[in-house]
Amino acid sequence: MAGRLGKVNLNNYKPLREVIFSTLREAIIMGELKPGERLMEVQLAEKMGVSRTPVREAIRKLELEGLVVMIPRRGAHVARLTEKDIMDVLEVRATLDGLATALATERINEDEIKELKHVQSQLENYVEKGNLQGVIKKDIEFHDVIYKASKNDKLMQIANNLREQVYRFRVIYLKDFGNNEEVIREHNEICSAILSRDPNLARESAHKHIKSQESAILNALKRNNLV
Repeated sequence: MAGRLGKVNLNNYKPLREVIFSTLREAIIMGELKPGERLMEVQLAEKMGVSRTPVREAIRKLELEGLVVMIPRRGAHVARLTEKDIMDVLEVRATLDGLATALATERINEDEIKELKHVQSQLENYVEKGNLQGVIKKDIEFHDVIYKASKNDKLMQIANNLREQVYRFRVIYLKDFGNNEEVIREHNEICSAILSRDPNLARESAHKHIKSQESAILNALKRNNLV
């Protein structure tokens, strides 16, 4: 069981079951709970200082999101990452991001342009400081601004359904700080395409961004024996 997973803040304004769910989800996404690792209700409850009931509820919810699998007679385990899973998710995401970015070239407003530039500047600052949590947060925000600028609610809804799996892959990619200079460069290319109001270039830049992540993610997983 991962060492950094500890007692939760019981004074959190959220319902306890949501706090436990968010804590376990983050531990999986950040790699504290490894693919294939067994999730023992009693041990997790003791580590987090809660009863087994909210832990059990959280595990069930994580199963629905595809982050946990239930194995007969062996209990709950963190879902393993397969090469096909990664290829499937990134293939869909490349299409969604390409469409969102192309639409943003036509629909983004001045406030959203300022927000996109500001988030990108913050991301660059976090990369310089070596702040992984900050890099992940701003990378997510960067793409969220683009989806918001697409002004397509259905597109955002579909992307949100894939969100947790995308986060998991994104963290694997961004943990290697050698990739982050490339992320900055590709984000700047996407920004330039949006500002030039060129939907074809924007779509191409978004596809290129995902494609470069694909090989880096697979290499990182293989190095760590996670696929």
